[in-house]
Amino acid sequence: MLTEYTKRTIIILFGPPGAGKGTQAPRIVEQLGTPQLSTGDMLRAAVAAGTDVGKEADGVMKSGGLVSDDLVVAIIKDRIDQPDCHRGFLLDGFPRTVGQAEKLDALLAAKGESVTMVLRLEVPDADLEERICGRWIHKASGRSYHAKFKPPKSLAEGAEPSAETMLDDESGEPLSQRADDTKEALQSRLKGYHEMTTPLLEHYKPVVKLVDAAKKPAEIFPQVDTLIANYLRF
Repeated sequence: MLTEYTKRTIIILFGPPGAGKGTQAPRIVEQLGTPQLSTGDMLRAAVAAGTDVGKEADGVMKSGGLVSDDLVVAIIKDRIDQPDCHRGFLLDGFPRTVGQAEKLDALLAAKGESVTMVLRLEVPDADLEERICGRWIHKASGRSYHAKFKPPKSLAEGAEPSAETMLDDESGEPLSQRADDTKEALQSRLKGYHEMTTPLLEHYKPVVKLVDAAKKPAEIFPQVDTLIANYLRF
């Protein structure tokens, strides 16, 4: 936890589907004492709060339109001015394009700030396929399983995972897979991710730090902790 404020720590978290962003982000914000910000959460909060930009965004979404980059940046501007961001913040899911990055950079530059670090969680595509395509869930409870790493009791050794062999341990009901947890859907998601990430990482090249996220979580945590300790002011 930060004990003395010097300047804001602004981190962008990058990683393909299944890289472990959901596992790493809470640890990072707990260590730094900063909030994790996602555009979806910020949009919903702005709409619920009835702010000027929230009302504008609500009108756009209700009409079926897409919220513009300028409007998203305006919502981010309002959000990072709140007291819980005085030490900094972790951005997840934004920016997604170089154009968005340039708008974010301009917003921060107006405050005399810039992105402190971009954490890139790296996992080979083949590993991601194994991680994601093996995921199964029990919709009613939210309990999650994995055909290889956390199989239900119903999956016999050597058996193929299916609706008949993948049953919830507690209810005995069939498990299911998300529509986008298939090999075909993953390939499309990864194609979009790589196309988005390559120019963004070049844009932020001086502050990009790589994390080998193909390892087990217990082996990833020290990498992130070391990067933060080495490059951020505490």
